[in-house]
Amino acid sequence: MNAGNSSSGGTAAANPLLGAWTGAFGLPPFAALKPEHFPPAFQQALARQRAEVDAIAANPAAPDFDNTVAAMELGGELLNRVSSVFFVLAGADTSDALQEVERDISPLLARHSNEIYLSEPLFRRFDGLHRRRESLGLTVEQKRVLDRYHTHFVRAGAALAADKKQRLAAIGERLATLGTTFGQNVLADEKAFALVPEDGDLAGLPDFVLAAARAAAEERGFPGKHVITLSRSSIEPFLQFSARRDLREKAHHAWLKRGENSGATDNRAVITEMVQLRTERARLLGFETFADYRLDDQMAKTPKAVRELLDNIWGRGRARARRERDDLQAKVREEGGNFAIAPWDWRYYAEKVRKERYDIDEAETKPFFQLERMIEAAFETAHRLFGLNFSPVDVPLYHPDVRAWEVKDAGGEHVGLFLGDYFARESKASGAWMTSLRDQEKLAGDIHPIIVNVMNFSKPEPGHAVLLSFDDARTLFHEFGHGLHGLLSNVTYPLLSGTAVSSDFVELPSQLYEHWLEVPEILKKYARHCSTGEPMPQALLDRVLAARNFNQGCATVEYTSSALVDIDLHSLRDADKLDVTGFERDTLARLGMPNEIVMRHRLPHFQHLFSGGGYAAAYYSYLWSEVLDADAFLAFEEKGNAFDPETAKRLHDYIYSAGNLRDPAEAYKAFRGRLPTVDALLKKRGLEEQAPAADA
Repeated sequence: MNAGNSSSGGTAAANPLLGAWTGAFGLPPFAALKPEHFPPAFQQALARQRAEVDAIAANPAAPDFDNTVAAMELGGELLNRVSSVFFVLAGADTSDALQEVERDISPLLARHSNEIYLSEPLFRRFDGLHRRRESLGLTVEQKRVLDRYHTHFVRAGAALAADKKQRLAAIGERLATLGTTFGQNVLADEKAFALVPEDGDLAGLPDFVLAAARAAAEERGFPGKHVITLSRSSIEPFLQFSARRDLREKAHHAWLKRGENSGATDNRAVITEMVQLRTERARLLGFETFADYRLDDQMAKTPKAVRELLDNIWGRGRARARRERDDLQAKVREEGGNFAIAPWDWRYYAEKVRKERYDIDEAETKPFFQLERMIEAAFETAHRLFGLNFSPVDVPLYHPDVRAWEVKDAGGEHVGLFLGDYFARESKASGAWMTSLRDQEKLAGDIHPIIVNVMNFSKPEPGHAVLLSFDDARTLFHEFGHGLHGLLSNVTYPLLSGTAVSSDFVELPSQLYEHWLEVPEILKKYARHCSTGEPMPQALLDRVLAARNFNQGCATVEYTSSALVDIDLHSLRDADKLDVTGFERDTLARLGMPNEIVMRHRLPHFQHLFSGGGYAAAYYSYLWSEVLDADAFLAFEEKGNAFDPETAKRLHDYIYSAGNLRDPAEAYKAFRGRLPTVDALLKKRGLEEQAPAADA
């Protein structure tokens, strides 16, 4: 690491990362942290865990659960601390210096993981224990953690010959470097774009869009101007309301071209190499394709099962989208337009049709969805379901915009700390996510979690309320659902904690939580006008809920096309001649992608797949989990009470607090009594009667 050559920062006295974190709630000493502290801290943390692992592998005593599995779980504490704070900053408040550290550390972390999971003596200990697991007198949780470790070793390649292990290690390091490059390229393209419309270019933009654009202009160094950025909370309202078709096209083109701009930040060669390496890794591990490898340890199990779900939804969504397109085209003709609807027109004309059909204007509804009240709504929902209470606390954090709440249970006992980082800024990656600074466990003591929700809402001008769209409010509830999955975790072993579950199960707690935003008693209490404090009128509330499936065909096509391209890309048996743009184009043509709609995430900026790869061959997970969440909420509806105590307790015990204690299918059946069918999902999206249409 380039910054690691300094003699300073290598001792606890000089490096705040290495000393005890004695601040409130065990938070990192953010105010004292500097980028140059991270390289020596990582070096010491890696060396410490390496020594811990070597001691386990070389232990002359016969392997048992305590000296092997528990010892592994107790190791790596310093690396976990340093990594957690670094990657929170790298995603939410990065800098050139932190990005340099990230480029250096990513392959080193991959190498370190390879050294652990490809270690033959270490694997022998775990493998021997796994073979004898039924005779060891283990608890259910101990069996589960042993099984998960064994699976990790096998999937990493620990059982393979030495030459294959060596190649797998090299692949892992290179993929880590490429994933970091991919994410930094996308962020660079997003930072590089700023649409600065003149006063005469603002036709159609409501006050809340103009206010956000003025605030963005101040941050970007254009005082007195308006700026549209490539943050989703900036560009989507612009596309929805701007009457300037030429500017909509310009902004939409920049949005689509992130990562594909034929320069230093172009991600196409990065993707090609990553897919090649993933395919090679899968073949070394005995799988035909990377999709086969990835899905083998997920609920779906096979690409065939994924395609069956996606194909079922795709035809229905496309048929609905074509009807929506016809409605939008009719609106164009009605207004005297002589052009075919293009992707940069869809949101603009959809807003017009929605207003006409449901008498809803987002400029009318948005004042009722204040950020503060939506946070309160999410908190009250958690209180009514799980007995949690949230109290704001004033503690030093990594950015002035970040806020903190102490979380206590119904008995007043400390549960954890929740951090909310809600506003877009140049130093933050786009999108929304949940992460943690500390995960819950009981092995090393009663360790309470520190959970972080990161979002990218437009920051208002000083003194103005933060107004959200209904979709923004849904995003807040979604990420808070992830947050609860981490906060409510109640397991002994770190490996099983919180969100450490399969990717097609991890979205269940988050997507399920979105349902409570639409519960009338929550909306009536918290959807209040930012100026008057008056609740949303019942007639308007009824119209908002009636319109929730408006444009669902477009939304379904945007998402499902991305998932289908992902699964097809990672099902390639040979990626040596992959043309990323051509593959995407040809796959969409084969699917019959409507010309008027684009993928939610095009490959060159598809960070779910390539910035770390957490959802590679698994972007379908949101839809898979939606089948679960639609059915899970029915459990409350069947009781006639969205907060039914008995159902909420089962939800808490088997889903939100259980981490990875059980196989996901068994966890769901323990909650619901059975596995779901797709019917509840189709009803939720309003697609149950949408038969697939012939190609048009």
